[in-house]
Amino acid sequence: MAIYVDVSSAVHAKAGLGRYARNLAGALKPLLGQDMRLFQNSRGRLGPLAGWEQHPAAGVRLGYKPWRMAVWAAHLLRRPMDGLLPEGTLFHATEHLLPYLRDIPTVLTVHDLIFERLPQFHKFFNYRYLHTAMPLYCRRATAIIAISEATKADLQELYGIDPAQVTVIPEAAAPHFRPQSPERVAAVRARYGLPPRYLLSVGTIEPRKNLARLVEATGPLISQGLVDGLVLVGSLGWLYEGFLRELERSPLRERVLFPGFVADEDLPAVYAGAEITVQPSLYEGFGLPVLEAMASGSPVCASEAASLPEVGGDAAQYFDPQDVGEMTAVLHDLMCDPEQRAAMRERGLQRAALFSWQRTAEETLALYRRVMRQGGA
Repeated sequence: MAIYVDVSSAVHAKAGLGRYARNLAGALKPLLGQDMRLFQNSRGRLGPLAGWEQHPAAGVRLGYKPWRMAVWAAHLLRRPMDGLLPEGTLFHATEHLLPYLRDIPTVLTVHDLIFERLPQFHKFFNYRYLHTAMPLYCRRATAIIAISEATKADLQELYGIDPAQVTVIPEAAAPHFRPQSPERVAAVRARYGLPPRYLLSVGTIEPRKNLARLVEATGPLISQGLVDGLVLVGSLGWLYEGFLRELERSPLRERVLFPGFVADEDLPAVYAGAEITVQPSLYEGFGLPVLEAMASGSPVCASEAASLPEVGGDAAQYFDPQDVGEMTAVLHDLMCDPEQRAAMRERGLQRAALFSWQRTAEETLALYRRVMRQGGA
């Protein structure tokens, strides 16, 4: 038996998708042993996934874009790609790219359909590809994993997918996200030049992250001396130029910090040092920073959109992401109430503990077994 898990996004370090693939593979490894195989594109060009150099793997030498077009062409021409997976008994596509397989059953993880909900925030050609290809990938997958009930609802509403085909299996914060000592927080704060009291937002810098409104909402808190600055951790994504131009003209420019690359081992201390972690997104398929912040001991305020209330539960506070005044009011009230922030830290730790990669892996393996019992596509 050979169960292939696509870790291409982890090899390419593609933000949230990469975290999902890496953490899932790590949690599945002790459950599957040698029955587990890795798959990746750009194999031999970027090297294997770090830490997996001795593990059985397969793949192609094509880069991401050529591979994506090759997969799409295989679907259109109905040319099976089973030969890429020696002894394959199941293939798990962990990002929005499903090879055309005839005799090997498939599981497709759908993280979100944000490109359908907010097409104006995607590059044109990327949107056209996903808008055309994803419905076909979803129909041809043997089974689908949605990482939230919100994503499952989108699959039903937008693509008419039978809910019986979709299993909701949530993500989790990695185990190293946990409360940090004051000494560790102070050391990391000094390393990245962070202010004593800061609000924090973590995620790729792109339009749907709603950062312009967050900057505006933070202004009154800074002017009233409640916080010293806003820290934005995340790489540049796409269509970010407008936000950066607007920020350069803002009187708050010197109070908005981009620490650049933050090592993954330092990120828990960055969360733990924040007065509040804010997730202001207009839409999220899951919103992993909410759990990472809670697991690290940071109180969380988040948008009430899509999956975020589902993830944060009653441990977070919420606001309308398009209402700057409401965002400011929620943050202001919480900054004026240290007892409430302390209570939210405790509730957040309890909430984050409900999610684990072990549980995610066990539920994923149960789905694999169910799919293989059914005999494939």
